[in-house]
Amino acid sequence: MRGSDAALLHALGRRLAELRADRDRTVAELASLAGVSRRHVAEAEAGRANLSLSKLAALARALGVPLRELVDLPLAPLERIALLGLRGAGKSTVGPLLAQDLDAPFLELDRRVEARAGVEMAELLELEGPRTWERLERETLEEVLASGQRLVLEVPGSIVDRPEAFGRVLTACRTVWLQAPPEAHWERVVAQGDLRPMAGRPEARQELAELWSQRRPAYARSEVVLATAGRSPAEVVREARLALGV
Repeated sequence: MRGSDAALLHALGRRLAELRADRDRTVAELASLAGVSRRHVAEAEAGRANLSLSKLAALARALGVPLRELVDLPLAPLERIALLGLRGAGKSTVGPLLAQDLDAPFLELDRRVEARAGVEMAELLELEGPRTWERLERETLEEVLASGQRLVLEVPGSIVDRPEAFGRVLTACRTVWLQAPPEAHWERVVAQGDLRPMAGRPEARQELAELWSQRRPAYARSEVVLATAGRSPAEVVREARLALGV
């Protein structure tokens, strides 16, 4: 499948999922109303199903929208790519390389929030608490998305714990989970000299493994899941481009 075709299918999947969510319907409910299989709806929302015109028309009727609204899609690939994963996933290494390949800027959401706040994250959290940080994160994310800029965006691993912000990333960006086992995350963090995970926490390694397990279902909602263990950054970039069709 050509990259442009893959991008259109993913755009259709996002549009279908958004319309379904707006109408507060499950995949099974929409499938039943449209008279198509649940698998067809799930595969379409994942960007993997090239549905026939009749099935698209049935889905549009079930959603209560004209067919043209369902299929009014951009002709160019959406190149706002968000990288997800725990600390040590390789986002700050893979991100700039991918951005360079795509001739697009690389942005770190945390750093943009810090610039907006005028202080580093730790200081802001200590002075004003997590709610202020979360508000600034939402505002900064909307600012980045509103620019209409093609980019590669590194988002913090914890964003999956904030449904509103994570939902915006899922709907407005093409998402890639840089996936590795917990022990690989730990080894990378230690190799980088980042001792923050261990500061005053003797059970930090076990805590990281538990955090990985807790967040795994959310990360798995990404459009693309790339296993990075044992692969070079250049290999991961090549696989990401192939999977995304960009």
